[in-house]
Amino acid sequence: MIYKSKPISPFWFPIAAWCIGLFLKSRCKKLNINPIKLKPGHSYILMCNHFSFWDGFWAFYICNKVFMNKGMKSLYIMSLKKQMDKNKWLRNIGSFSIDPGKKSINESFDYIAEVLSEPGNLLLFYPQGKLESMYTRYIKFDDGLYQIVTRINGSCQLIWNSTTMEFFESVRPTIEANMMDCGTNHDFDFEALTKKVNEFHVKSIESKFRYTKEPITYHF
Repeated sequence: MIYKSKPISPFWFPIAAWCIGLFLKSRCKKLNINPIKLKPGHSYILMCNHFSFWDGFWAFYICNKVFMNKGMKSLYIMSLKKQMDKNKWLRNIGSFSIDPGKKSINESFDYIAEVLSEPGNLLLFYPQGKLESMYTRYIKFDDGLYQIVTRINGSCQLIWNSTTMEFFESVRPTIEANMMDCGTNHDFDFEALTKKVNEFHVKSIESKFRYTKEPITYHF
């Protein structure tokens, strides 16, 4: 048995995101979002790199800025069942449970696929499944994305977001969200998407921040 979500209502979501935005702005120098064009009449999967405790708060801010006025109805978040057992409140912000290695995992995939078959619903998804440095050069996609996307009956747009953060001369960081359109469930290719995302993620790091290129090392 899985825990189904109770998404935040469209009335309260902007208010919650506004409060989160105030908090982030008080601690950051800049919050930059480079959005993409959303496809009308679609549901959405927003895939993000997973690097900190604050990822969920930042994602709420992005969803409010990019999706809320473009047809987003409800936000859904995949959470581990053991985390939801400890934190009952997660269910009230859109979380639903997944229990890897258990039979109920297919029930979780079927549930969110049914949700995403309805236009306007959005799944916040972290394909790494664990916390890693924001500057990791390879994002490993777990099988979960494939299991979800191939079960969707409607039209769903897949979107990748690379979030990076730097301080440089400031005592407060600049957070940058670089988004990429990854097509839809109708032209979904798991291997091609993984390659596309990783190339984009590396370019996001290289194009937005100052760094010294690594010299080519020759081995004889």
